[in-house]
Amino acid sequence: MKTQLIAAAIAAVISVPVFAQANTPGIDQRQANQERRIDQGVASGELNARETARLDRGQQRVDNMENRAKSDGVVTRGERAKIHAVQDRQSARIYRQKHDRQRAR
Repeated sequence: MKTQLIAAAIAAVISVPVFAQANTPGIDQRQANQERRIDQGVASGELNARETARLDRGQQRVDNMENRAKSDGVVTRGERAKIHAVQDRQSARIYRQKHDRQRAR
């Protein structure tokens, strides 16, 4: 009985940090902001259909990276750094596409 109680306590202590480390609220918030920027570009005519499709594929790549990182229950510091680097590049792409001379018709 005592060993079962100890095992249950150890399992509870170990499982809580795993769930906490798999949370990525910063990444999720940034994804939402970037998707909102794309939507705003479509609404204002700054982005044409081809640019929008390309940017949407880039956002999907970031989502896939995040899902792969979360798949083992822990998002490591290295995984977070890679995701942030890809988000930085995606953000720059959004800016460039919104500020070029191409417009939606």
